[in-house]
Order: sequence, then structure tokens, then C-alpha cells
Amino acid sequence: MTTVRGVEFFQGTLDSTDEIESARVFDTTLRDGEQSPGTSFSYDDKRQIASILDEMGTHVIEAGFPVNSDAEFEAVRDIASATSSTTCGLARVVDKDIEAALDSGVEMVHTFVSTSDVQIEDSMHATREEVVERAVESVERITEAGATCMFSPMDATRTDEQFLIEVIEAVTEAGTDWINIPDTTGVATPTRFKAMIEKVLAHTDARVDVHAHDDFGLATANALAGIEAGASQAQVSVNSIGERAGNAAYEEFVMAVESLYQTDTGIDTTRITELSEIVEEKSGMPTPGNKPVVGDNAFSHESGIHAAGVIENSDTFEPGVMTPEMIGAERKLVMGKHTGTHSVRERLVECGFDPTDEQVRAVTRRVKDYGAEKRRVTVDVLERFAEEAGVERQSEEEEVRV
Repeated sequence: MTTVRGVEFFQGTLDSTDEIESARVFDTTLRDGEQSPGTSFSYDDKRQIASILDEMGTHVIEAGFPVNSDAEFEAVRDIASATSSTTCGLARVVDKDIEAALDSGVEMVHTFVSTSDVQIEDSMHATREEVVERAVESVERITEAGATCMFSPMDATRTDEQFLIEVIEAVTEAGTDWINIPDTTGVATPTRFKAMIEKVLAHTDARVDVHAHDDFGLATANALAGIEAGASQAQVSVNSIGERAGNAAYEEFVMAVESLYQTDTGIDTTRITELSEIVEEKSGMPTPGNKPVVGDNAFSHESGIHAAGVIENSDTFEPGVMTPEMIGAERKLVMGKHTGTHSVRERLVECGFDPTDEQVRAVTRRVKDYGAEKRRVTVDVLERFAEEAGVERQSEEEEVRV
């Protein structure tokens, strides 16, 4: 568990941190994340990622879609038997899907059916009455088998409100343990989604879970809005991977709950960077440098004003309530067009030089010019600039002291 930072950073307009009492994490990297175009996890990939998620304390791991193939079934079964986290398998409201999920040994079966008219008519080629009937039968089959049941009305945010409530009340009466509300096409906004979850909670005594997609860049915000509304859990994916623009990000959701809401998730956040890098490698999806929390630039500084402030006190130009150490990362001072003298001096000293003020200014000019040409200022380049400027090396005694 991570010790949350003090609330001294939340003064004035942001001084309230009591909106969330608790938040569970349902990871769908191995299921929805794998549905990213071009992504395919091998058996070993799934086992490795699931092992880390389990060790970190993730509450639920959706290991896959057992009916999809023999290899998928084996991976889900082995993850279910090897992890202490609750393992979940996905199933349509189809008997063979549910049987495969139950046979795989997962503790939770996540069954779903479309509820929006456009999907009912043009994807399922069914009627509303058939949707309700299949949903109820599937929930009853899962609960009778003794497994935990999660039911999802797919495309909930584009579903007629009255019909959505009808479906929710029907599966609640059938005994579902969880109701997941998915923003399947990413069209929700935080305020609207929060109101929607509040309305759902008024019509069920099942626990509510939320699943947000990132088509408009609002997935994590919507997931948090759902938790604020009273949902118990959010479905997330490492590095946001998933269908189209992806899902709410595991790392963003966890760190927002821990740092912004000052609520302990029970997740070992110090392994977030490690987890992100492994998922990036196995999925074949590069993580953008400006990706929140885990991008290369998340704790990197080049601007002279920012770098000087961070050298003095990292809280000056970082959130303060989230540090690189909290996610198992390191802070970086990057040299380039916007680099200032404070950062150059710091790096020169780290490299064993003892520059004068004039030499620091001279090297800084070279660094800025080099960076302006979109060339990377590496340590070797910096050392060359220092030597050409006549900067002397520190004596052995000074080097030991530094």
C-alpha cells in the first residue's frame, strides 16, 4: 500500500478530498485491452501480466473470453488457479459461453447483452423482449452454479433510459451480484455519467461497476465520476489499451484515487511503471511520451524555469501529491532548446565537472543551439561541450564529496 501525501496541496478551491470513501479496481487489460487492433497476448504474456496484477493487489482480473479458443480457455483457467485476486471470465448471454466460463474455474462470470436499440436491431437482430429474457436466464444460470455474477447492459449510455431501468430491475431480481454500466462507445461526459450511475443505484441493490471508453479522452474522468456517484468499482486497462481509443487507464485511475482523493486502493503503486512497461512490450503498443503517469515525460523537465524549481524543490512544478517514487519511476532533467543554467550545472556536476559560472553559461548556449536543431543532448554530447569550453574535472576529493 502507498502512503498518501499530505493535503497541504489542496488549499482553496481544491481543499475537499472526501468525495470517495473506497474504490475497487477491476483490470480488463487481458480481455478488453487485448481487443486493441493488432494486439495479441500469448499464454505466457497473459500469465506474466496476471501475476504482476495479482501481486500488486488488483481486486479483479478479467483474464479473457474462455469460449473464444482452446488456448484462451487454458490461459484463463491457469490464471484462475494461480492468482489470489478474483478472476473473471467474459460470456455473452449464450449457454456455451457461460458454460465455458464456469468450466474455466473463474470466481466471477461477466455476462453481457446489448441494450441500445441500434445494437439490438442491427447487431443482435433481436427484440427488447428477447434481450430481457436472455439476460435473466443467463444471470440465473451463473448464480445457480455458485459463481459471482456480473451483468452488463452493453451500450448503456445510448440506451433508452426506461428500458435500461427495466433491464437492471430484471437482472437484480434474478440475483446478479454486480451490474456493470459500460460507456461502450465513449459518449458520456462526467456530469451526465455521474447522474446516470446515481439513477441506476436507485433501482438496484446489486453492487455497481463502471466501464468507460476513451473516444473523447474522458474515460478516466468518467470512471472517477462513477465512483463519486456511488459505484464500488471501475474497469480499467493498463496504458489505456483497448477497443478503438481504449479504456480508462489503470495507472491514471489508481493514482487519481490515491493522490487526488487521498483514498487508499490497497494497490502497490510502486510497481505501476514496471507493469506499464511490460504491457507496452507484450501488446506492441508504444506508450506516448506525454501519457499521464507512465509516459517518459510525466516526470521529465526541460524548461529552465521548471527545471530550476524542481532542483530546488520537486513540488514546485509537479503535482506534489504524486511523485515518481510512488509509481516506481525516476525524475529526469532533460537537456534541449529550453534548458536553463541550473539544469546544465546540475548535470555537469553529476558528470564530474567543476564549472565556473561563465563556463556554465557557455555550455548552456551550446546545449540550447544543439537542441533547437531537434537533436538529442546526450551525456556524451554534454561532456564534449564541457571539454570544448575548458571545464575542468573535479578533483578526486571533490568527486567523492559530491
